[in-house]
Amino acid sequence: MPEQHGGWAETSPPPGWLPPTASPALPRLPPRPVYREPHPIRTAPLLSGLGAASLWFALFGSIGRELLSYAWWTVAAAISAWLVAGFLSLFGDRGAAVGVALASGLGLSIAASIVGARWITTSDWPLW
Repeated sequence: MPEQHGGWAETSPPPGWLPPTASPALPRLPPRPVYREPHPIRTAPLLSGLGAASLWFALFGSIGRELLSYAWWTVAAAISAWLVAGFLSLFGDRGAAVGVALASGLGLSIAASIVGARWITTSDWPLW
């Protein structure tokens, strides 16, 4: 069998392999649209919203003296943080809204896990 050297570099590709080039006979197609987020979320606003909401939860959590008041103050802080996150997502910076929402979800889950642990160990629901 004779040895064949070369390949595509020496010959042209098959028809339809390369896109058509612009020629006077064929007008150039319009460019494809580029879709981008009009208000992208950046790191600095996200971290500032996360820090502000963490401070908010620390302040509200420090008001409570026992588990009952701590849990209810945390629920109040979460509701107010969700309202602020909703307002920020509509009228402000969405990155800060995401940070506030992340911190409020984390703070509320910590309080819920503490309430659940107390409920499991004592068999008494601590919020009533």
